[in-house]
Amino acid sequence: MSFEDHKLSKVIVALDYQNENDALKMAKILSPDMCNLKVGLELFISCGPEIIKKLHNLNYKIFLDLKLHDINNTVLKSINAIGQLGVWMTNIHAAGGMSMMIDAVEELQKNYNDIIILGVTVLTSLDNEKFKEIGYSKEINDQVVHMASMCHKSKLNGVVCSAKEAKLIKENLPSDFICVCPGIRTKNSSNDDQERIMTPKEAAENGADYIVVGRPITQSNDPLGSLKIIKEEFENSLNK
Repeated sequence: MSFEDHKLSKVIVALDYQNENDALKMAKILSPDMCNLKVGLELFISCGPEIIKKLHNLNYKIFLDLKLHDINNTVLKSINAIGQLGVWMTNIHAAGGMSMMIDAVEELQKNYNDIIILGVTVLTSLDNEKFKEIGYSKEINDQVVHMASMCHKSKLNGVVCSAKEAKLIKENLPSDFICVCPGIRTKNSSNDDQERIMTPKEAAENGADYIVVGRPITQSNDPLGSLKIIKEEFENSLNK
């Protein structure tokens, strides 16, 4: 089954807010013709599933980013509940292992086979030093490719990864295996909690299919204008 939609925006804006009012205010400033939206743990825990319905009412496609990572039975029940929300895209953590991922995909596809399901590889907030501190012996690049391969074998549609690793994934796995890449920063972005970052142009050239952008848009003085610039930079570079 192909999930490629050439008309769909390749930019996903992260609504990293603690309350519904701020999230909906930003969604109304932006446009569903220009972007899709990511709802993560902060907003989902603060507002619950109702925020998904309200964003759907504004005609947005939603990436529900909860990074499920638990015992199989808990993940199965959670992924089924996510399916009922009608989101466009969701994810589970590859560190939960292939059995967890395979079961989750099978459960989701029973009734919701049009939802894109991704595997999270290594958080973009980690560099090699922090990564080894956890106890991993491999370099980040090698571990990400290994985890992406696990996700592919488990029949997931793609992965969440840094754009720095997207090229390696595309070289080692089929080209239709989706790479959704957070950690996107413009040249003028200030330092923050992300480590493995790239500009929209660099991400496109390195193989990202979608980019997730938060603060460079949502904390801009002109969020819609910033979105237009980032979207144009990324999608024009994709077409080269």
